[in-house]
Amino acid sequence: AIALCENAVDNGVELKIRREVTDITRKGGLFEVDVRHWEPNEYVGAREKMGKSADGSEPVSGSGGSLIYKSGIAVSSISVMIKGIMMALDQNVNDDIRFQSAMATIFVAVVTAALLLKSSSGTKKRGPTVLKDLVDKCSPPVGSGKDGNVEVTDMFTGGSGSWNAVKGVTVGRENVKTRYVINCAGSSSDKIARMIGDDGFYIKPRLGDYLLLNRNQGHLTSHTIFPCPDPVLGKGVLVQTTLWGNLILGPTARDIHNEEARDMSQASVQEYILSKCKKLCPYFDAKETFHAFCGARAKSSRGDWIIEPSVKDGNFIHVAGIDSPGLAGSPAIALEVVRILQEAGLETPQNKSFNPNRAPIITPKAGMRGLKMGPVGKNDSNGMDAEKAKMASNVICKCEKVTELEVVTALRRSLPLDSTQAIRKRTRAGMGHCQGDPDNYNCECRVKAIIARENNVSVDEVGSRPWPATSTLSQRWIDDDE
Repeated sequence: AIALCENAVDNGVELKIRREVTDITRKGGLFEVDVRHWEPNEYVGAREKMGKSADGSEPVSGSGGSLIYKSGIAVSSISVMIKGIMMALDQNVNDDIRFQSAMATIFVAVVTAALLLKSSSGTKKRGPTVLKDLVDKCSPPVGSGKDGNVEVTDMFTGGSGSWNAVKGVTVGRENVKTRYVINCAGSSSDKIARMIGDDGFYIKPRLGDYLLLNRNQGHLTSHTIFPCPDPVLGKGVLVQTTLWGNLILGPTARDIHNEEARDMSQASVQEYILSKCKKLCPYFDAKETFHAFCGARAKSSRGDWIIEPSVKDGNFIHVAGIDSPGLAGSPAIALEVVRILQEAGLETPQNKSFNPNRAPIITPKAGMRGLKMGPVGKNDSNGMDAEKAKMASNVICKCEKVTELEVVTALRRSLPLDSTQAIRKRTRAGMGHCQGDPDNYNCECRVKAIIARENNVSVDEVGSRPWPATSTLSQRWIDDDE
């Protein structure tokens, strides 16, 4: 999903995040979509503390003062240039003085332009940076407590990154005018449909819980093992090995309209998964579990995917109720949506400059050849291009052998990143056995420091991995009792 989004941005598609559609109205031949822009509370607080605007635009402290400053320069310079031009054109003035006036006017114009452009250039260019200084400023990762627990309704709008989970703050309102709307809002697609009076379906979210075990359990199966499918709940709880060699157990199929299934305790969820999977693969060691997570599938009341124009408006296209295997089917779904849009009158000329290729971020490793591990500061680069070779050898995440260069490569792509979660999903930094344990290699703080360095922001403006999010574990770094 990330690769598809990044490729779209590479090809000129504008992508906005942390936006919530609040209303859709039809005015003339256009839809008007009202959007609320929100940001995490910690991010807003960090930016305000630094004198920056909450919505990510230019600094607050510089915006008003900068405007007055620029206006003063412009007014003063224009008055000087007008007088200079008048003197240069005055036939009654000595030729030498006229020439000097012309040269002075040109000089004032050039200096004025340079000052105005400099004051509009945004953030100060970053120079060489000592990464250890940034790591030392990082708050330690959160791995215990209940603050930030994701509710079922949060899963409909981003899960651990949703408005409620990160205590979102509204920072702006936007209005988008468009001829067509594609409703692909997952578990909230019925809510979006009702904004134009279409109540032809509703979403019945189904929760799916997983347990992830260490790589020393991955050898127990070389295939994805399915039980006999349930006539109501589908394919059932699976046992499979991930691409990275871990053993993964799940998912469950807990319909939220079923109160008993929805309100299962964390222990009950774990026991259910383990008991089902033991019948398929009896020999795994449940004590090797180190991570757990949950998501919501957007099942529809119609029992199948809904890919069609709304009965209320042919220019409003539903892509709703897309549960498993929706991600695998997404290219074919996209082609069908394009066909529907063409039938609705949208012209779709071929983009001859379209680039379907996306350069890799991860470099395959041959054991530890060419890699260096050590305490913060020992192998880190200063962030400048001249030290790319140093970045390529410097391991930032020990468990997954993620290098500094891989993190930097992800950050320098077309899609801006502002959190350790974003890097985690692209490079696997923090996804290994220790789960970013600060007492092990402190990879989350290392990644956060690199993000701050590359984005030229404070470490407090960089989002961290939340806890407990959707986990059924009692703490992020589990002990013998757990």
